[in-house]
Amino acid sequence: MTRRDFLQQASALLVAGFGQKLAGRTAAMPWFRISLAQWSLHRTIFSGKLDALDFPVVARQMFGLEAVEYVNQFFFDRARDRAYLRELKRRAEGEGVRSLLIMCDREGRLGDPDPKKRRQAVENHYKWVEAARFLGCHSIRVNAASEGSYEEQQKLAADGLRRLTEFAAAHGLNVLVENHGGLSSNGAWLAGLIRLVDHPRCGTLPDFGNWRIDATTRYDPYQGLAELMPFAKGVSAKSYDFDDEGNETRLDYVRLLRIVQAAGYRGYIGIEYEGNRLDEPSGIRATKRLLERVRTLLAEETQKDPKNR
Repeated sequence: MTRRDFLQQASALLVAGFGQKLAGRTAAMPWFRISLAQWSLHRTIFSGKLDALDFPVVARQMFGLEAVEYVNQFFFDRARDRAYLRELKRRAEGEGVRSLLIMCDREGRLGDPDPKKRRQAVENHYKWVEAARFLGCHSIRVNAASEGSYEEQQKLAADGLRRLTEFAAAHGLNVLVENHGGLSSNGAWLAGLIRLVDHPRCGTLPDFGNWRIDATTRYDPYQGLAELMPFAKGVSAKSYDFDDEGNETRLDYVRLLRIVQAAGYRGYIGIEYEGNRLDEPSGIRATKRLLERVRTLLAEETQKDPKNR
């Protein structure tokens, strides 16, 4: 699909997206709302078929979604470019799209054993806190990479994370850690890290799919999600592929969303399609349909048995 075809497809769905927008104003508020993570379109953006500035427009017009999560890799050198950020904000607000957070990578290890490198990693994130505040986001998402033993990595990551969280708190923002490889994909380790930081502005962004600790070790996704949900200020619905009935082939979305619901979470859940068989727009739509279907199923279960709330 060329960039022109991609944008034409988005424009063709403008009327449908607008209708969904109007319907959303009168429908009862669902127990969670759906957002779109920019990484779902990473191949389209990296190939040049979609300008990153158009992401909020595409989220609304092509997929009927009202909120987005940015990825700093798509505007890595623009964190302090106010003209660029102002245009991004203008396009989002023009579509009635809410900017939720910026996912931050490639800025150093917040738990680096070297104190100077750890401090530099913390300071490297400051510009993203400021950019997120300008865009109207509630959080930045970071990684908690470190080195050493289980306890040493927890202590080092807590030091860097606490410093960054104190900076973000002064700007009215949260700092969220995602399970994103290494010990951060160990739910018990990451939950312990958040307790160690012990700051109300420091939380988690649980990802349904990122549970690979190393080449031979994977953490149980359902146990890990349950461990991270008490600290969640966002949730990432990772998806890879779907069967003929629209179910995700690697992950039990009913089981996952029951865990999210039981934790009392009532915020946004972000689509993060990362599959290869379906093209990115199709994968996004398939994930959205699945989330909507399971959301309705669990809402109906709750109505029948209030103990499920």
